Amino acid sequence: MILSTLDWVLIGAFFVVSLLIGLTVSKKAGSSASEFFLSGRNMPWWLLGVSMVATTFSADTPNLVTNLARDTGVSGNWGWWAFLLTGMLTVFVYAKLWRRSKVMTDIEFYELRYSGKAAAFLRGFRALYLGLVFNVLVMGTVSLAAIKFGEVVLGLPGWLTLLIAGSITLIYSSLGGLKAVIITDFVQFILAMVGSIWACIYLLNMDEIGGLSNLLSNELVQSKMSILPDLNDPAVWGPVLLAPLAVQWWASYYPGAEPGGGGYIAQRMFSAKDEKNAVGATLLFNIAHYALRPWPWILIALASLVLFPEIDDLQKAFPNLSADKLGNDVAYPAMLTFLPSGLLGLVAASLIAAYMSTISTQLNLGASYLVNDFYQRFISPEASQSTLVWVGRAFTVVTMILGTALGLLLTDASQAFNLLLLLGAGTGLIYILRWFWWRINAYTEIIAMVSSLVIAGYLTFASNIPLDSWEKTILGAVLTTAVWVIATYLTPQTNFGTLVRFYKLIRPGGPGWKKILQKAKEQGHQTGRSPSIQGDDEIIDHQLESDATVTIDDIEKFQAESWKVPLEILAMMIGCFTVFGALFATGFWIYGVSINASIFTAVTVVGAFLLLRIWKNLKTDD
Repeated sequence: MILSTLDWVLIGAFFVVSLLIGLTVSKKAGSSASEFFLSGRNMPWWLLGVSMVATTFSADTPNLVTNLARDTGVSGNWGWWAFLLTGMLTVFVYAKLWRRSKVMTDIEFYELRYSGKAAAFLRGFRALYLGLVFNVLVMGTVSLAAIKFGEVVLGLPGWLTLLIAGSITLIYSSLGGLKAVIITDFVQFILAMVGSIWACIYLLNMDEIGGLSNLLSNELVQSKMSILPDLNDPAVWGPVLLAPLAVQWWASYYPGAEPGGGGYIAQRMFSAKDEKNAVGATLLFNIAHYALRPWPWILIALASLVLFPEIDDLQKAFPNLSADKLGNDVAYPAMLTFLPSGLLGLVAASLIAAYMSTISTQLNLGASYLVNDFYQRFISPEASQSTLVWVGRAFTVVTMILGTALGLLLTDASQAFNLLLLLGAGTGLIYILRWFWWRINAYTEIIAMVSSLVIAGYLTFASNIPLDSWEKTILGAVLTTAVWVIATYLTPQTNFGTLVRFYKLIRPGGPGWKKILQKAKEQGHQTGRSPSIQGDDEIIDHQLESDATVTIDDIEKFQAESWKVPLEILAMMIGCFTVFGALFATGFWIYGVSINASIFTAVTVVGAFLLLRIWKNLKTDD
């Protein structure tokens, strides 16, 4: 496919805008590590929310959706739709807790919540694991999609596509830090949404498709249209619906949907002006991510079944495509080759933007782990702010090279998706409970990581048990969870002083902390150490600032405060029904099923009304 001059001008214009944004904010971004990695902690909710959505809209996202729709049907998307549950849990329970922590990264949290050498080891190990190994794996999947897009649409070798788009991304993200990433995300998201919707409308109205009604009446398409899997066949609804909703959403650690929040979602919350903006940003993200974006991709995927019913048809249409890159996910970029000049350039720019948005976020996030939680913490604690920024830029270059190289080695978008789910299976519940149960300690997380890795490796490479990938995920989650729960009771407790000070800073509430609060109150009265209680100083001072002491009055106030988590969980459930209602209502209106569409529209309206009522009763710090 050869793009016209107009197409290349549109793509080039986007590159220029991205570079200008990076250059504009580079001076302020380089003033300190906080500016470079958190944009000065002063970002508004709407800009952060759009940035979260733009980051999750990667170049591989429509490819993955297309692969699922062509292989399993529309219902195959439950594999990622189910993560709305953890997303809404983050909105109403964890967003404000993360913002209160005042840490720079979610990995720094480990030495805020835990104590001793185990906490330090966990922080350093996770910095290297998430900053290099996990981060590079995510970047590799995104790069793979860019390669396929480049070969099919741009007519360029995969390495050249990555070289051009990756270089532009590396320049603006390394110069402008998180602020450049967030501002560029805003432009990229608008471009991506306009491009995907416009492309969908054009492709459905091609003579070969004949419009929406003809598409939906096509026999090949009708078998793939159902939003829910066949509930009469456990072999179908088990992996498609049961595993994601019953286990996967809370058990697996997956980028952008970490149980309890984390990764770049946490990074955006840290950079918010206050708790309200952190909560508002995550709510906007979950609405836009699940309810607004999927249907243009799904419709294009269904249309591809008409033009390319089998993978062999894709191979015949694109004989120059690398054999190891051929799969159902190629159908999405293949459909884009039917777009006319101008529109093709806009859509091409939007997908390049999607690639750049995710890569730039991963570069900045990974560098923040490696600088804040490894280099500064263990190698050079006295490093100046300018040194930290330059080290961050160096790590940015290294991870970019590694992620690009991995993208050239991968072959299928679903490979990494399933691998990421399996590697984190069973650890997710820790990230949910560690805020509300004092007994969880650093050894809990270390043992969970090790057991998850061992179990995943065994089930993937050594086991002869005939299990599908979803069954392996459930088995891995159950075994890993059992191991770390037992380990929690057998390993040393977190230092008492650390627990008390953590509670004062975060104020999580609930029965899981009752024992600690009672002990703190008794200790204060018995030792006469009122008005303050202090434990062993096994925590970095700057993390708690003025909150290093806890008074008896504090303890009594904590015990008197009402616990909002039950109401927050209710808000989470209503939020899920509201967003799913909007997602399904949109689908049924498109399908022309008016009764179902009306029902789910009503569910959406009622859910939104109830959420507004509950929101007023959920307290956040301004």
